[in-house]
Amino acid sequence: MSFIELAKKRYSCRSYQNKKVEKEKLDIILEAAQVAPTGANTQPQRLIVVQESEGLNKLSKSANLYGAQLAIIVCCDKNKTWTRPFDGRKLTDIDASIVTDHMMMAATDLGLNSVWVCYFKPEILRMEFNIPDQLEPINILVIGYGDGKVESPDRHSKTRLPLSQTVSYETM
Repeated sequence: MSFIELAKKRYSCRSYQNKKVEKEKLDIILEAAQVAPTGANTQPQRLIVVQESEGLNKLSKSANLYGAQLAIIVCCDKNKTWTRPFDGRKLTDIDASIVTDHMMMAATDLGLNSVWVCYFKPEILRMEFNIPDQLEPINILVIGYGDGKVESPDRHSKTRLPLSQTVSYETM
């Protein structure tokens, strides 16, 4: 499958089977995170894999997991993130997003579904998972075997703006 076919196949799944993700698949997803590029190769990502009942219950106090049996809390170490010298902008969100996207696309390639969750209570995550102050929880990637309607890869022609409305050349 080409990358564009893979990208079109992926959708935000909000209903999952009560089925564990195999260790072999999780290992590939984590390898995708490991090879993801980060600013100046600082690799500030810190991932918390949550797949046991106790952890999933703790995580559900902060976010909706949609019944999935695997979630990865994506954090970034603010002390390790590269900072743009011209304006002091830290790449924390950007680095975490690149890592998350790599994991999300790897999951899709493995026949799994996912949803990128930013609607969560950070302080509950910090407390339940002992996240230290220098680590910023950026998002949660929920992964598993989807249950229910599968979105069509052809939906993008109806749900996305045409390139002419989002792309310009040489100037705005």
